[in-house]
Amino acid sequence: MTDPVFVVHGVANRDPDGFTAAVKALEAATGVPMEPVYWGDLGAEDRYLTAALPERASAPAPADDLRDTGPLAPLPEFLLDEQLYLADQLALVEAALRAELAEDTGLLRDGSGSPAPEEILDCLAEEWPETRWLSRTDDPALLAETGRALARSVLDTRVDSYDVHGHDGLRGGEPGSPYGGAPGTLRDSVRRRLRDLDRVAGAAIGMVAGRVNQSLRTRFGPGTARFLGDVLVYQRHRDAVHARIRQRIDVVDPELGQGPDRPVRVVAHSLGGVIAVDMATAHEPLWTERLVTFGSQAAFFHVCDPRGGQLPPYGGQEPVPLPESLGHWTNLWEPLDPLAFVASRVFRLYDGGSPVDRPVPHAARIGLWTHSAYWDLPDVAAAITEAMAGPG
Repeated sequence: MTDPVFVVHGVANRDPDGFTAAVKALEAATGVPMEPVYWGDLGAEDRYLTAALPERASAPAPADDLRDTGPLAPLPEFLLDEQLYLADQLALVEAALRAELAEDTGLLRDGSGSPAPEEILDCLAEEWPETRWLSRTDDPALLAETGRALARSVLDTRVDSYDVHGHDGLRGGEPGSPYGGAPGTLRDSVRRRLRDLDRVAGAAIGMVAGRVNQSLRTRFGPGTARFLGDVLVYQRHRDAVHARIRQRIDVVDPELGQGPDRPVRVVAHSLGGVIAVDMATAHEPLWTERLVTFGSQAAFFHVCDPRGGQLPPYGGQEPVPLPESLGHWTNLWEPLDPLAFVASRVFRLYDGGSPVDRPVPHAARIGLWTHSAYWDLPDVAAAITEAMAGPG
């Protein structure tokens, strides 16, 4: 009779029925007989994790208008050290501004010609470092649109600045002069428009950042917190978790995993892969013929803090030799999974080969949080089928 493959789940699994259903679906997809090994009730207390997660900072209420009428809110800390090279930014703004002036001179009603780009650019160079958001962006589209908007605002102001009596209501200069006649009026116009654009950019960036922050908090934060919680509990109660897994194997056959004559086959997700490697390399190991891990951290943990058992520390040069009690090892990782690590550069199998690191192609339908998505991916099922082929 072929012994089943034992499937060990990872972190934050508190639903034994759901886990059993996932294993059965994986069994159907692979054609490999499987036994679920549930240990989630020994994991961290995670009912109240959200109490320790930072809440999204509320955004300041928008002003009635975008005029420079009061003190600005402080910049977020993550932007304080992100000042870019002025010349690189202004080059993009200048190119768009010149193009807009050259293309849209028809906006002028009196045919007096468009403002000289050099005059606008001189003003822009002086005022740009005072902006809070635009001077910290490297987005070419935003910089180009800023240049276009500045050009159009100067052109439009030139056309519309005179009231019906011929007075320059915006600049206070003499009628008929290209920029209202008063020195510095072009600079004032550029300053006002640039600050308006800066405030609009700041409001947009703040809104997007707030939404991203909220998404990270609500979608990724609890998952990461539960991962850390279960890791901490496992580090303290490793023996209890190992005993649970050994007990489940004994139900099938107490001889399984006790020696090289009856090794087990294991599939493990996330922290379950760390558990499987720990057990297979312990001083009294669970003899494991074939192991498939996915979204797992065994190599990462061993590099950071040697796991003990039969494993020497990683010295940074040669891979760590694995004992004979761990045979073939396939390690799957998804490119967007932040909790997945490769194993082949850290470990070397007993026969001199390397663990097989096999990337799982990203599927757009699973979104950004991919750590829990392996179970129903066809590539994972195919890799398990291939790895588990052979005598059981």
